[in-house]
Amino acid sequence: MRLFPSQTRYPIEFAFLALLILFLPSFEAPKNIFWAAYVITWFVNRFRDKDFGGKWKAWDTLIVTWIASGYIVAAFAGFQHHEWLGANDILRYGSILWLVMRSRVAESELRTLLTITIASAVLALALGVWSLYVTHKTTALQLHSVGHVNHSAIYLAIIYGASLTLTLAYWKNSRALWQSLSVLVTATLAIALIISDSRAALGAGLILTLIIGLIWLRRSLRTVIALFAITLVAAGLAYFGQTSIIKKIESRIDGNNTLAGRIEIWNAAKEAWRKYPLFGVGMNNYGKISVKHVAQWRAERNETFESGRYLGNGHAHSLYFNTLAERGIFGFSILILVLLAWAATLARHLPRRDHSNLYWALWGGSFSAWFVTVGIGAFNTTLHHEHAILSMLLLGFWLSHLYRPGFSMDHPRESNPPTT
Repeated sequence: MRLFPSQTRYPIEFAFLALLILFLPSFEAPKNIFWAAYVITWFVNRFRDKDFGGKWKAWDTLIVTWIASGYIVAAFAGFQHHEWLGANDILRYGSILWLVMRSRVAESELRTLLTITIASAVLALALGVWSLYVTHKTTALQLHSVGHVNHSAIYLAIIYGASLTLTLAYWKNSRALWQSLSVLVTATLAIALIISDSRAALGAGLILTLIIGLIWLRRSLRTVIALFAITLVAAGLAYFGQTSIIKKIESRIDGNNTLAGRIEIWNAAKEAWRKYPLFGVGMNNYGKISVKHVAQWRAERNETFESGRYLGNGHAHSLYFNTLAERGIFGFSILILVLLAWAATLARHLPRRDHSNLYWALWGGSFSAWFVTVGIGAFNTTLHHEHAILSMLLLGFWLSHLYRPGFSMDHPRESNPPTT
């Protein structure tokens, strides 16, 4: 498989995007610098060539509405603190999705960018393992720029799905060295999910493997059998080997605290939404919701208050409750619309046997991002900062390929297939 593009229309723009991806999970400052450089260079190139990526699409309207919604929420937020800064988070990852989708990225460039996306996570993972097991600077597996173990596990789960589908897509057309390396990388990411001690991420990884296997029935029965066998063996080894995550699960069950206080956190989120139903408390303001606020709000409605039923926290440990509390029904509705549009596009353009290897790999990466965002989002705050950028990159790669000039679902072969 050829890793580097044979030709690049905008080499500086491509370099800035590649560097953004490279530093995304590891270093904060370079990531922000290269995001700004990519956006500026993109517009300079498009104004110069008078080519902004073709006709306006439904996705364009949806992305612009999504970005604008953060600032509309900020203007009417119930709390005044970091709501305007919080709105910039949607701007950052929404702009990446929008620009990548409209870039008409060449097939060779997409292969390279997808490879860099996976490689950057592996490098960040190596640094995280070093900090955990060698220098002991951390007590849990974390990707430096992504941060908290739950958020790092979300990032790794998405990357695992992208790596798995890339491996499967190009397996038959690759040399033994690339096959061995891709299996090693995918297996390493799977092990990382186990040692991350994130129950949601591990569960999502196992289910994601099985779903990808079922989808791959369109291409190879042997692959499906292999994936199901590997999933069964991995789950068995994790359980009977009494890994730390298994012990964590058993401990939570024995202590009758399976959801680790999430019910109380969600109760507080619902009270914040009831107080500010239309626009919420504002993005990045969730941490300002306190039990005292909840008591006051319930007193205003002449309702009883039981302090043990509520818990304050930095975020709601749920994409849905967090969005409802921070952005109200307005922002929540737009988020759901984005997730539904994403799902509908994936379902409508489900890859067929005769689709190119690249199409399968890009579709798989986008599906992995959607599945992890929606699935883990029930128990953790997904679509947030670094893993939101990662998700939008993978969605953008696939949409860019899907909407490129000359592409047809009836004639889906790669014009520039990878070498072996």
